[in-house]
Amino acid sequence: MELAKRVQSLTPSSTLAITAKAKALKAEGHDVIGLGAGEPDFNTPEYILNAAKRAMDEGLTKYTPAGGVPELKNAITAKLQRDQNLNYTNEQIIVTTGAKHALFTLFQVLLNEGDEVIVPAPYWVSYPEQIKLAEGQPVIVNAEESNQFKITPEQLEKAVTSKTKAVIINSPSNPTGMMYSKEELQAIGEVCEKHDLLIVSDEIYEKLIYTEEQHVSIAELSDSLYDRTVIINGVSKSHSMTGWRIGFAAGRKDIIKAMSNMASHSTSNPTSIAQYAALAAYTGDESAVEEMREAFSERLDALHGWLTEIPGVECEKPSGAFYLFPNVQKAAESCGFKGVDEWVKALLDEEKVALVPGSGFGSPENVRLSYATSLDQLQQAAERIKRFVKNHQS
Repeated sequence: MELAKRVQSLTPSSTLAITAKAKALKAEGHDVIGLGAGEPDFNTPEYILNAAKRAMDEGLTKYTPAGGVPELKNAITAKLQRDQNLNYTNEQIIVTTGAKHALFTLFQVLLNEGDEVIVPAPYWVSYPEQIKLAEGQPVIVNAEESNQFKITPEQLEKAVTSKTKAVIINSPSNPTGMMYSKEELQAIGEVCEKHDLLIVSDEIYEKLIYTEEQHVSIAELSDSLYDRTVIINGVSKSHSMTGWRIGFAAGRKDIIKAMSNMASHSTSNPTSIAQYAALAAYTGDESAVEEMREAFSERLDALHGWLTEIPGVECEKPSGAFYLFPNVQKAAESCGFKGVDEWVKALLDEEKVALVPGSGFGSPENVRLSYATSLDQLQQAAERIKRFVKNHQS
């Protein structure tokens, strides 16, 4: 029996692959430091856990509307108004089984065979694959490292064809942690308006920013951009709720209605208990979020300093998320490896440090390190990487 063509072309997640290998080595008794996982190492705040327990005690364990319970939609619209000064109605919100499923569902209802979506690289690994699953065509635009991995309006303009339907903006970015400024978003928005493109604005890391810069949603900048933007967000990163699987999309009513209809035939609804936990997340005291952000900021400063001391490692300091995305091409070459992927594999085999090769993000000279682990572990990892490079260079 032959499998469907739509799955035969998929590329396995490099993040999950490296994490799985690291776990296997740990199970064998090795002292592995894993810097591959894209999730906070903090537990979900206690007030959110208590809200989930109350939901179970109160019997809120049944089916919900496919697009989410009204109370959570109310909380999301209030959050968008509070944080971005954006006004949405409940009909413009869908609650999904994680932000990843919001993106998946959006591409399914948006794309016809051959429709193109512009994907800036480095990109989150699932963007191209989800577009392909919807029979669309990802068009990769390589953002220059010298421009902090951000595409320019000129690059966007050049990539647009008669088949282009949408462009993805991810700010702060996974894997780079870089952010677009208001002025940069405005310039990109003008190109989108000129060519009537939908903007998919992935804002999942908006709460994790470590500079004086403010997160800006492109939907804030004008009524026209508001109308053509679908915001993707959720509680996974901001409230350390990756396993709860609650995300949302905010956009035009017709798009959200189509997404809700599709969800009714796929997931039925997001988990009821997790929805009430997310409700608490968006309506409760966010001091725990700030504590987590401060810890990440300290780790970023420390790890960035340690990495830049390693010969052949070049690393832009990002503004947000919890990743560093150093260029290690020179280090790999000086160590005698054919490429960065081979360097990463040897690092895990020899020093038991798990990084994610940048090839999975469309940037083969880089690696992604997550600093969502303790300072002690990060320092040990940096020391092992430095030792690995020096051993191979000697």
